[in-house]
Amino acid sequence: MNLYKEAKSLLKINIREYGMYIALFVIMLVFTILTDGLFMSSRNISNLLDQTGYIAVLAVGMTLVIVIRHIDLSVGFAAGFMGAIAAILMSQAGVPVYLTIPIILVLGIVIGMFNGVFVASVGIPSFVASLAGMLIFRGALLRVTEKSGTVIVEQDSFNALGNGFIPSLAEAGGLHVLSLLLGVAVIFLYVISELSARRNKLKYGFEVVSKGIFALKVVFVSFIVAYITYIIAGYNGFSWTVIIMLGVTAIYHFLTTKTVLGRHIYAVGSNPEAAHLSGINVKKITYIVFGSMGLLSALSGILYTARLNSATTTAGTLFELDAIAAAYVGGVSAAGGVGKVTGSIIGAIVMTSLSSGMNLLGVGISYQYMIRGGVLAAAVIFDVMTRKKRG
Repeated sequence: MNLYKEAKSLLKINIREYGMYIALFVIMLVFTILTDGLFMSSRNISNLLDQTGYIAVLAVGMTLVIVIRHIDLSVGFAAGFMGAIAAILMSQAGVPVYLTIPIILVLGIVIGMFNGVFVASVGIPSFVASLAGMLIFRGALLRVTEKSGTVIVEQDSFNALGNGFIPSLAEAGGLHVLSLLLGVAVIFLYVISELSARRNKLKYGFEVVSKGIFALKVVFVSFIVAYITYIIAGYNGFSWTVIIMLGVTAIYHFLTTKTVLGRHIYAVGSNPEAAHLSGINVKKITYIVFGSMGLLSALSGILYTARLNSATTTAGTLFELDAIAAAYVGGVSAAGGVGKVTGSIIGAIVMTSLSSGMNLLGVGISYQYMIRGGVLAAAVIFDVMTRKKRG
């Protein structure tokens, strides 16, 4: 009974963090029931995660942009434009894949830094600066693809980033062994990370949850990871898109939670004036965050182009809105200073799950847009209400 009361109290206090996981669980359960289990089939879950990849990568970068109280509307068409440049370099200029990808990533950083300069140094509001960028990259994308409308990519190694799967060491009962091993590794690293964090908090006298609640949390998350791994291993295993998405999440989670840079980013988001007075270079942080956003836009464009095996004139359409929606649904605060990259990944999966489930049920596209809009509105309303209660 005490365990139940503590769990209830913990959920109430951390509703922003845990609410998205509950929402995802409910969405998956409802769609699984309504589709007679088809939603949780190996093929559908694998496709769902692949569809999430390029938006999830954008959502990670957008999280940091919103955390420092800015916005970037240019990321969608910037991703589409850089994906088209990658396709042109490989198909028309004959540049090899191993050179094309670094070139595009560096180009992304440069583009992101331009936004950072306009916002931090020139003083243009990020909404206006990025809106201008969105129009520029929309035009640039049309310009580079105007001759054929579509630039076909015939490089199998590049296309594998969007459609390929990691190799299988062996098959065991129809399951992808390497994917199972990766799932076990993720669970192991998660448990070690949680134990280390708890040990450090106890060492410095911070409050921690009871051993029972801690064990319940670790077992629950480990079970979810194991179950998803089992489902995916029953199809073709983990795709390269999912591996890249997990890699980006791990790197940015480490940067935002374990480094001085991460603490400075959240300090700037919480109170820019106080951060400046405490010696933090707010302009430098703004440059870094927008440069990071440009880098992830480039990576998103690469993943999307690889997934389609081509660059098109419509690439990047509404990507920025999907990324912003994923960030807000994942718990990022509209007031800045609050949000986790892991939450934004869950937010991206929530939005993709809604689309996937409604497609399986044959829901019309008009209703899909309205429902997704309602979910986004609910997430922002929830953010505002929780901040009022705390205030």
